Amino acid sequence: MLRRSRISTSTPLIALLLAVALTSPLASSAGAGPAPELPDPYYPADGAPGLDVLHYDVHDRYRFSDRFVSGVTTVRLKPDAEAASFSLDLLLKVDSVKVDGVEAEFDKPDAHELVITPADPLTASDPVDVTVRYHGFPQRISWQGESNWLADGHEVVTMNEPHMAAWWFPSNDHPSDKARFDIRITTGKDREVVSNGVRVERTVNGKRATTHWRMSDPMATYLAFFAAGDFVIEKGKAHGLRYYNAVSRQLGLADRQRALFALRKSAKVTAWLQDELGDYPFASTGGVVTSLDVGFALENQSRPTYGSWIYGGVVVHELAHQWFGDAVSVARWQDIWLNEGFATYMELRWTEAHGGRSTSASLHQQYRDSREDDSFWSLDIADPCAGQSPCDWRKLFASAVYERGSMALAALRNVIGTDDFRKLLRRWVSLHGGGNATVEEFEALAEEVSGDELDVFFQAWLSADTAPPNTAAYGL
Repeated sequence: MLRRSRISTSTPLIALLLAVALTSPLASSAGAGPAPELPDPYYPADGAPGLDVLHYDVHDRYRFSDRFVSGVTTVRLKPDAEAASFSLDLLLKVDSVKVDGVEAEFDKPDAHELVITPADPLTASDPVDVTVRYHGFPQRISWQGESNWLADGHEVVTMNEPHMAAWWFPSNDHPSDKARFDIRITTGKDREVVSNGVRVERTVNGKRATTHWRMSDPMATYLAFFAAGDFVIEKGKAHGLRYYNAVSRQLGLADRQRALFALRKSAKVTAWLQDELGDYPFASTGGVVTSLDVGFALENQSRPTYGSWIYGGVVVHELAHQWFGDAVSVARWQDIWLNEGFATYMELRWTEAHGGRSTSASLHQQYRDSREDDSFWSLDIADPCAGQSPCDWRKLFASAVYERGSMALAALRNVIGTDDFRKLLRRWVSLHGGGNATVEEFEALAEEVSGDELDVFFQAWLSADTAPPNTAAYGL
């Protein structure tokens, strides 16, 4: 995720250099992650321990006139142990639940939790199909201060972090439980529907059409999305990668052309990121630009979503997330700097690789611009919401998580050397792609790759409440 406020206030020079670089003519199999640690102290209502979701088959019907959703989702899951009941996360009203085709009892003790009691207890490690029918008006729903449905009479896009799934399908809603997805959306046949992965088919039935998208690689629930509306579509293959881009026709002509120009760079940026980080993790790339007034962009797996203010730098950021955040997902929300710090660092690295300021020069400039007692240094970015539950998203996505996170990586590169740093990033993705990982695991891998003792370095950059000493030992 990249919030517009960060773009406009924190990195104007970086944004300019990235835009210049993008316009210059010069210019998987699942990995084993740690066992889910649920409940997550940041969001204890999310997800359920002891469940492993294998696949979601989501079929929602969307009505633009009143923004009504009705749907049926089949969740294929297996329990770690015998279970007489289990729970999923869903904010819509539930009509019925079946487990392996047999009606099951269900209850909603609160707006968010769906407790299911099957006719027969679940058996350890035996997969079952849980089919839930539901309906509601997601735009009217607020949960823990979040009102996440983004829609008007012409367009809808399901994009948000850390929560989005519960507004439109039932799930084990925590990034530690990734699964494969089939997503079908039925709406008026005059609307285009875009989602994750590869479009399988579009079937017209009278005045309505159902579009089927498939994500064949493991995906965290908050990264699943769909957008529906009147879009300009561009698709094809470039730089050896399939792409599918969509830009809202609700935008003015100049904004549409600018957005399409930025999205057309997605394949080029992705190809460059492959050289830096290893093979692109998914089967397709691209993006969606919405006309809705969104103040952030989001790294939906394989196909990020952007506001009309899209520019080159945010494309680099969201596509870098395809490796850092999507392929390798956080095991706990406190590990968020592994997503945002890394994507922000790759913005700096793109600028450097395309003739702009070096990552080291950017590091030193940011260090000089932040006073030693500045609040920028007081947040523990390895645990930004320590002691707070639920976590305030303003801390989870604080500028320090992005900027200090990227500075820490630039400094680490200075300490261990460019060759070992490149090896570290590629091994990180190779080891954990398709799964989840923690800050502690990254620190351990950095020590393994470099042969250096880095505890003091990481403590200073991630957790200390003052700026690291301005010495070579800290990459400065």
